Amino acid sequence: MAKKTTLKNHTPADITSLVATKREELRSLRFSVAGSKNRNVKLARTLRKTIARGLTELNVRSADTK
Repeated sequence: MAKKTTLKNHTPADITSLVATKREELRSLRFSVAGSKNRNVKLARTLRKTIARGLTELNVRSADTK
């Protein structure tokens, strides 16, 4: 099992850039899958989960500061 990475040690700017990068990867994956077979069928799911984890961490931090 892969080592789980935590986002608690990252700055909000790092998390925002991570989310943006993963969204771009997911977008390109969706367009590339339309024309050909994908080797890793779980990649889209893991990208969506990573995006959700990043956004959740950002929302938790913004709720803590209020």
